[in-house]
This record gives sequence, structure tokens and C-alpha cells, in this order.
Amino acid sequence: MRFSFVIGEVLRGLRYNMSVVVSVVLVSFVSLTFVGAAILMQMQVQQMKNVWYDRAQVAIYLCTSYDQSATCSGSDANSEQIATVEAELKSDVLAPYIDSYFFLNHEDAYKEFVKQLTGSPLVDITTPEQLNQTYWVKLKDPSHSEIIKEAFSGTAGVQSVVDQRALLDRIFLILGIASYTAIAIAGLMLIAAILLISTTIKLSAHSRRREIKIMRLVGASNRFIQIPFILEGVIAAAVGALLAGVATVLIVKLFVQGFLVSQMPFTSYITVEQSLLVPPILIVFGVALATAAAKIAISRYLRE
Repeated sequence: MRFSFVIGEVLRGLRYNMSVVVSVVLVSFVSLTFVGAAILMQMQVQQMKNVWYDRAQVAIYLCTSYDQSATCSGSDANSEQIATVEAELKSDVLAPYIDSYFFLNHEDAYKEFVKQLTGSPLVDITTPEQLNQTYWVKLKDPSHSEIIKEAFSGTAGVQSVVDQRALLDRIFLILGIASYTAIAIAGLMLIAAILLISTTIKLSAHSRRREIKIMRLVGASNRFIQIPFILEGVIAAAVGALLAGVATVLIVKLFVQGFLVSQMPFTSYITVEQSLLVPPILIVFGVALATAAAKIAISRYLRE
């Protein structure tokens, strides 16, 4: 009997405050979608780090005839300088750190350039001689890149030594800032959701103040009186959280797997199966947040 009474009160409250309840659902949906997007972005960044940091190589760019640095002096790296670089890579000092390496001459570098920038106007104005001959070095432990840099610093014929990890760090920094921005926006939206939930509970309690007085007169405890109002907030937030969970999965399915995988297949992306971890997190978080906000709101109202 008490259970059916509570359910009846919950349904009545939801029906009488339908417009406000819909607002709570929408705000919860938007805010938790941002939270879900931030979680997905962090998962994607971590997955890309696992893939690309393992593949990261050190590039030893040799001089071209267009370089005017101290080690180049406007001349292309000659065969003797190239042989010196290769001998150093094979030396007992560096060999223990190197997993493998390969060399690209001007023609090979140009072929890779054309392959990567097909359709770009840069291809029409670039000649093979403008591109550096390069030694691409894969290390057993990518964190030892400084050893390669120090070994070839100031070496005649070497223009520069570039660690791809440094470039990746910049990309991941940008992605990290984007995810933190999503979290900040989500935080603001969650504050709005909390305020809406509190307002909904207070409006519902005010519209049923006569029933509350009667329940108090017949000996109902504050906890029993609070339960229907708390459930109203929880149900509205749970619906919003469920919609947000569905939205995050659809983002991965339609945008990541449906678009990015085919258009930019050079990296690894999170899968739909991985994204299924997010909806339960959003639902638990949304329900916990709504429970706390509703309980505080109705407790304050009953003390007034």
C-alpha cells in the first residue's frame, strides 16, 4: 500500500510539473553528453598514445643545397657525410638503443611527399632536391631519443634531428585542452541541472503542501515524505543520462567509425564496444547527482 502510494505521488508530480521535468531531462542530457564526450576524448587520446608513441621515430634530416646552417653551408650532404652518419648508427654506442633504421634519398623522399600530399598545389612547386635525405630511426625505447640528438648534434651534413614524440605531444596537448574544455562546459551545464532539479522539487512540494501537512498529521516520517520528490528528480535525470549515453555511442558509431575511420585511416580509433563503457558511468553519475540535489532541496523545504 505504501509502495503504491509513493509511485502514485511520483507519477502525479511528474505529470503536474511536466514542462519543468522536460527541462531537467534536456539539461541533464546536454550536460552529461559533454561529460561523455570528454570521457571518449580521453579514451581516444590514450589509445592514440599507445599506438603512436610505440611507432614514433627519430628523423635525422641531412643537409640540402638550400640550407645555410653551420653544419650545411648551402651544400647537399655528400656521400662521405652520409656514410659517417650510417657508421655512427651502427656503432657500439648507439646500436644497443636502435631497433631499426632506413634511409630515404631525395627521390624516395619526394615519392613519399607526393603520396601524402596528393592534390595539393605544393606538389607542383616542390622538387626532389628541396626535400631532405633522411635517416628514419626506430628506437627500442622511444624515451631515449635525446641520445640520438646528442650523437648527431653539430655533425657535418646533418641539418637537424627531430623526435616525432615532440610533435605528438603538441597534438595530444591540443586534444587534452579540447577535452578539458568539454568538461568545463559540462560543469556549467551540470550546475544548471542541479538548480533545475532543486526548483522542480520545490515547485512539486509547494503544489502538494496540503498533502504534506496531512501526512505529517497522520505520523508520516520526513523520509517517507521525501521519497516521492527525490524519485521525481532521479527519474528526470536518469532519462537525460540515458539519452546522453545513447548519444555518446552514436557519436562513436556514426562519426568516429562511420566517418573518421574511412577518411583518416592512419591511426587507431575507439570502437563502439569501448564506448559502451560510458553510458553506465553517465547514468550512475546523473542519478547520484539528482539524488543529492533533490534530497537537499526537499529537506530545506520541509524545514521552512
